[in-house]
Amino acid sequence: MDKKNKELLERWHKVVFEKDLKTLNELISDKITLYSPVVFKPKSTKDEAMFVLSNVIEVLTEFKYHREFLDGKNWALEFSAVVNGKSVKGVDLIEFNDDGQIENFEVLIRPLSGLIALGEDMNRRFADAGKETKPIIK
Repeated sequence: MDKKNKELLERWHKVVFEKDLKTLNELISDKITLYSPVVFKPKSTKDEAMFVLSNVIEVLTEFKYHREFLDGKNWALEFSAVVNGKSVKGVDLIEFNDDGQIENFEVLIRPLSGLIALGEDMNRRFADAGKETKPIIK
């Protein structure tokens, strides 16, 4: 693993495991596209991405990374977690720009029961924050 990816991975782990929102804000590009498994339309602003990711790191408990594939600016991080008592398994697909900021972030999660639990919790958080979203899972 090259030095730049090692540093970025350490910073990303700080976000996920220490819930470090300052570092998350630094890592997200102003030109981000975030694909969530629980909303129909990708999020395309830094504020939206910050809201989604900062809530997801609260919702997903017992979070563990199992395999991390880093190929230059493109990463695939396999994880497991629990959401409202449901076990989930997933993959974060992350693409960085030349400045070391995340410009594309796509999350894939299974099984459906865990995805539904995540969608319900995230939909509630969007509603509580007065944010408009069009959830896939109702």
